[in-house]
Amino acid sequence: MIEISGVHKSFGDVAVLKGIDLFAEAGSVTVILGPSGSGKSTLLRCVNHLEKVDRGLIRIDGELIGYRQAGNRLHELSERQVLRQRARIGFVFQNFNLFPHRTALQNVAEAQIWALGKSPSAAYEKAHELLYAVGLWDRAGAYPRQLSGGQQQRVAIARALALEPKLILFDEPTSALDPELVGEVLDVLRDLAAGGTTMIVVTHEIGFAREAADTVVFMDEGRIVEQGTPAAVLDDPQHERSRAFLSKVLV
Repeated sequence: MIEISGVHKSFGDVAVLKGIDLFAEAGSVTVILGPSGSGKSTLLRCVNHLEKVDRGLIRIDGELIGYRQAGNRLHELSERQVLRQRARIGFVFQNFNLFPHRTALQNVAEAQIWALGKSPSAAYEKAHELLYAVGLWDRAGAYPRQLSGGQQQRVAIARALALEPKLILFDEPTSALDPELVGEVLDVLRDLAAGGTTMIVVTHEIGFAREAADTVVFMDEGRIVEQGTPAAVLDDPQHERSRAFLSKVLV
């Protein structure tokens, strides 16, 4: 399970996160909504310590992320220790971030070899299984430039799954896609949700939030202003900012 407690983050004089508290059970899907600049992506990057928090704590299954605690003091982990933690937190970016000089199969397999120490034969066998799971078994030998945006994003999802993470973070995974390609990526996310994968998803896809989320969170100006079930937040928002935002996207 994920516990985010009192997280603050600033860049210079700009406060981006202003005391975030969020809890998510193992196997749950949390969808984060909000306008651009509300701190959604920064929060995800803090969860896997791509950004260091200024104040507050993040725990996954009780383990502090980025730090160890000795008495009342926190000590930052070494880069190797952070990388070990990060290998258990999948991250799917909006712009895919595949290795352009590696095939789809190599992109999925080599992450396992380097991060998990798997043998090449085991890694490639698992990569084939995952490409099949995301509907790309016939594109295993293709390079990213030979794939559509939706196919590249599905390879990125397979690569994240290959590391057998406790949690997968999705940062607007469909925002860089042409509209006709969005559905194929959302179908994979729905399958993951149905299979019990623990996910935190930043997205503007309201239909996905309504169908797949256990909890919907609305952020504005670095704060969580509303959270609850999809029905509560999407159909009966209580906060003025939530109502204003949803009135524009639910058309």
